[in-house]
Amino acid sequence: MSDAFYDFGKDLLFALPTEQAHNLAIRALSSGYGPRPDIPYDSRLSSTVAGLKFSNPLGMAAGFDKNARAVPGLFRLGFGAVEIGSVTPKAQEGNPAPRLYRLPGHRAIINRMGFNNEGHAEVLSRLRGKSPKGILGVNIGANKDSEDRIGDYVTGIKVFNEVADYFTANISSPNTPGLRSLQTRQSLKELFERILEERDRQPVRRPVFLKIAPDLAEDEIDAIAEESVAREIDGIVISNTTLSRREVEGARNAGQAGGLSGRPVFLRSTIVLAKMRARVGPDMPLIGVGGIESAETAAEKMRAGADLIQIYTGFIYGGPMLPVRILDGLKEICEREGLESLSAIRDTKTAGYAARPLE
Repeated sequence: MSDAFYDFGKDLLFALPTEQAHNLAIRALSSGYGPRPDIPYDSRLSSTVAGLKFSNPLGMAAGFDKNARAVPGLFRLGFGAVEIGSVTPKAQEGNPAPRLYRLPGHRAIINRMGFNNEGHAEVLSRLRGKSPKGILGVNIGANKDSEDRIGDYVTGIKVFNEVADYFTANISSPNTPGLRSLQTRQSLKELFERILEERDRQPVRRPVFLKIAPDLAEDEIDAIAEESVAREIDGIVISNTTLSRREVEGARNAGQAGGLSGRPVFLRSTIVLAKMRARVGPDMPLIGVGGIESAETAAEKMRAGADLIQIYTGFIYGGPMLPVRILDGLKEICEREGLESLSAIRDTKTAGYAARPLE
């Protein structure tokens, strides 16, 4: 599928309601429709993070394929990792539609989906017995009506241990009331204690990452960093969507409730990433998410402190060939800068970003 053909198809997709277009894209990928590009493997793009061997640093972020329907199709496009979910113990509908909005002038999306998914049992049945062509992450969440939200994360660790390469505990979605309160120090202590105890009881020890919001103050970043280091969490995903509308004021749909993702989130999420790297030190894996839409923006996340990067909204606007374009561009950066490994660029701009204020 050429970029020109996708541009034509995108016009048709973008004429549909946003969630309907998204569902069609998932259906196409799950049925095997779409491009089958030559994946530009290059050993300079590979790395070992949290004990896992990634063929390249590019992952599909959680939220795109909530129910693990399109995993093989996404790997065919060149992703080194796919993170499915968020998945909750019980199936839930999420918030009422419409709940997904495009801001094309800003290459952004606002969503208030509300952890809509088919639940642990259904998603597990879809993943069981499969052999993914890359690293599979399972993003776990809590049901909206749960009486023990941390218990829901514990259950996720137990249920998906047999199929996940790693877990991400999503405590940063703005669309489940009260969920972000789990980012406070006391809640983090209990969360880490319980989910890591469950992880260590499993027959295979899977890395557990924490996904945080970009809407954090300096003292909140301090608390998350200190608890993550103290509890030896395996990594942090930075970041989820933002509640801020500063970058999109006046745009159509900017007033919709929910989390904003895409280009407007790039700077804020990158600053939070760098501040977290400065606090946790060089050893903890960090995954950079937010506003990545090119090889250069991907590389900039790594320069700010990311070991790996993930995309979602950029993929919606950039199309199915975007992963290959990013990987080709990262190879060109290696060539241009004479790098033996792309990971050599990590932290080269951490200090500069970390010094910037959180506005």
